[in-house]
Amino acid sequence: RMRAQRIGAVNKNLMVLPETDLEQIFQSANQLKPGVLIIDSIQTIRGGGDALPGSIAQVRESTMAFMQYAKTSGISTFLVGHVNKDGGIAGPKVLEHMVDTVLYFEGEKYAAHRMLRAAKNRFGSTNEIGMFEMAQAGLMEIQNPSAALIAGRPEDSTGSCIACTLEGTRPLLAEVQGLVTKTAYGSARRMAAGIDYNRAVLLLAILEKRAGLLLSNYDSYINVVGGLRIDEPAVDLAVAVAIASSYLERPVNPQTAMFGEIGLSGELRAVSGASLRLREIRRLGFQKCILPAACVDGIDVPDGLEIIPVKTIKEAIKASF
Repeated sequence: RMRAQRIGAVNKNLMVLPETDLEQIFQSANQLKPGVLIIDSIQTIRGGGDALPGSIAQVRESTMAFMQYAKTSGISTFLVGHVNKDGGIAGPKVLEHMVDTVLYFEGEKYAAHRMLRAAKNRFGSTNEIGMFEMAQAGLMEIQNPSAALIAGRPEDSTGSCIACTLEGTRPLLAEVQGLVTKTAYGSARRMAAGIDYNRAVLLLAILEKRAGLLLSNYDSYINVVGGLRIDEPAVDLAVAVAIASSYLERPVNPQTAMFGEIGLSGELRAVSGASLRLREIRRLGFQKCILPAACVDGIDVPDGLEIIPVKTIKEAIKASF
């Protein structure tokens, strides 16, 4: 209650029932007729039978009972399921297969940003996300996620680059940082935060083979600012340019953003949603965008934005400085 008072969540229409028995929950819900029923968590509910709470049989039985109750009563029901360290549903995975919609509320432990995404939706799209920030007054919606993610970036520092990625159908600008230092060990170290480690190693190999950057004797570190996790291949170009910027000791033009997938031959491959990305880049005030030449056909270029189509990673690095 103290926490609810601090964030202004105490309301006469918000009722809390400290109960884990299935029949007692249904009895109270029938009396109160709530607009929304939230079960936190499904692994603690005790239903009929001798199965222990949290077991496969118990979770399956409880989930089926709540689904039938929701459909017959018309009460929207949220089932909260614990997530383990690997990101999966703690205990039985069968919960995801039974429900109509699966929502993930994600965020790094030490980052303020939280992201709400739909992994499954039988009645709508799974291509939308919501972005929030953990503040003193609780979770607050971030109206302009791109501006929040690139706020405070250094404009004259090497190893910093702005990438445009798509989260569902929502374009986001994120700062990608690269740091290259002479190795003090027998073999070079590689570290990546915010992108897949194996993808980062692959891009470093492409830079050495196709762009002539001798990175085998240098430690390489890659970071996506803000605790954001990006798995989209369109961030490849920004990662490669950030590493090249640190290696060459040349800062990237602060008015430039970029996107594009890099192939093993060093070529730039087309990515989806080019027009959406360009509009977001221009909306945030950038004047130039480096993109794959294969994306140029049929795209809408906003007024005031200069596009620089490139075919290879070498051309991209040359156009970045």
